[in-house]
Amino acid sequence: MRVLVVSPHADDETIGMGGTIARYAAEGHDVVVAVMTGHGDEEPHPIWPRETWDAIRAEAQQAYDILGVKQVVFREIPAARVSDQPVWKLNKITDEVLNTVRPDILYVPFPFDLHKDHRELFHSFAVAWRPCSDAGSSIKEIYSYEVMSETHWNVPQVEPGFLPNVWTDVSKYMETKVKALRCFRTQILPAPHARSIEAVRALAVFRGAQVGVAAAEAFVTIRVIR
Repeated sequence: MRVLVVSPHADDETIGMGGTIARYAAEGHDVVVAVMTGHGDEEPHPIWPRETWDAIRAEAQQAYDILGVKQVVFREIPAARVSDQPVWKLNKITDEVLNTVRPDILYVPFPFDLHKDHRELFHSFAVAWRPCSDAGSSIKEIYSYEVMSETHWNVPQVEPGFLPNVWTDVSKYMETKVKALRCFRTQILPAPHARSIEAVRALAVFRGAQVGVAAAEAFVTIRVIR
């Protein structure tokens, strides 16, 4: 199978589902990671210099090699400015990614993450994966994944929280995930920060305990066609 993982920012996918990626790769499936944001075409970016993105993408490539990612797609939607893009322009970019990769299984960020980049990209891909579209009709499974520091910092009393209904046993792949996470030297932070190795391990143990395995990653099902 061909699996596409949409990552708003490089490291989201490894934090959220690095074990699942490693498992898919080990089982012989083609995994493609699409990192949708970067510096952008503007000079300069209002927050980060271009050198920041060069460093992060170099870290990401190291991590993806460890996880067994088959292909990496980088796009240049300005990070922290996805919602500033015209809808037609954003939808054109996401549609092109989906039509180029043509996945059987698709993973996207949770639509109620704190970060607006995550939200906007979920909704833009939702336009692209409509079953009336050619690429959308070929996708058999779509899931949302959780990202420590984004998924859990929304306000569940106001909008839906992350309540998983699918778990992947990643007990055999946690050390591979941790090794990949360590590549993100500019992004992973010391405990007790949510973006720490310790926090990611703790979540994996908790998700595993929910289904009786040593470590798991959890997902919300968007669509499954049998």
